[in-house]
Amino acid sequence: MYAIEALSLAKSYGKGEAVSDVSLKVGKGAVFGFLGPNGAGKTTTIRMLTTLIQPSRGDARVLGFDLRSHGPEIRPHIGVVLQGESYEYSKSVEQALDLYGMLWDIPRRTREERAETLLDEFGLEEHRKKLVQHLSLGLRRRLQVAREFIHDAELLFLDEPTVGLDPIARKGTMKMIREKVSRGLTVFLTTQLLDEAETLCDRVAVIFGGKIISEGTPRELKDTYGGVRLVEVLVGSGDPGLLASRMLGTRSVSGAVTDPDGRVRVWTSDPSGTFSAILGAGEDLGLELGSVTVREPNLEQAFINLIQKQGGTD
Repeated sequence: MYAIEALSLAKSYGKGEAVSDVSLKVGKGAVFGFLGPNGAGKTTTIRMLTTLIQPSRGDARVLGFDLRSHGPEIRPHIGVVLQGESYEYSKSVEQALDLYGMLWDIPRRTREERAETLLDEFGLEEHRKKLVQHLSLGLRRRLQVAREFIHDAELLFLDEPTVGLDPIARKGTMKMIREKVSRGLTVFLTTQLLDEAETLCDRVAVIFGGKIISEGTPRELKDTYGGVRLVEVLVGSGDPGLLASRMLGTRSVSGAVTDPDGRVRVWTSDPSGTFSAILGAGEDLGLELGSVTVREPNLEQAFINLIQKQGGTD
């Protein structure tokens, strides 16, 4: 059984559609990244899957329950961090965590232990006695994210959870996600930080214009849409300029330059073939070649290329 199975989900507002066609399957015990530019339909999709709004059409099952008819059965098993603010302003930080644990029927000793861990991981220890209303926006966001880890949700929806977080809190969030997933939690994550998605996600789907336009592992998206790779080779003896000139005439190579340290950088869409060509050229030219490194494109570049292919501006 999948944690989420959605088929052609759509949401209309008046004559416009915020989401027009979302079909996906999210496996249990994994991090599923849901990526897209602003206005693509990410938050609307989450609001449907978390039973906050009803789909205009389409179907879905969340943790085995029908989305349309079993909202009350779904809600006790999920956690949600949306972009909007949601705080207990009159409580202190530690009181807010404790209250949230009580709402989920967490035993007192357990919630106290979890609260201590969360205060430390999210850099909130020195602020534990402060009222939430006196915290900065960044600290309030830390608390909003932290409290969702105090209970034992089976499925956690995180809508850009690290927006506004400093590096310490962001690191704590990512560490907590990894630990919880290793124990069976499923995470549905949206983020604009593509390095975050590349690090955390087992699979990702890209939404654009309310439709899923691609889905796969981060590696599959990088291989398909990442574009050229950079191959770097160190020339130990001989003229590196000769190698750069030779490589410029090689098929699949779009550029080649030399660095002052004798390194030649080659941009190619076929790193394996280019690697072989470099070795052959080095032998023909009588060059002594040192280390050869292939630098892969990252998920951010693949995402940009994919959106631009769709006519987007990212």
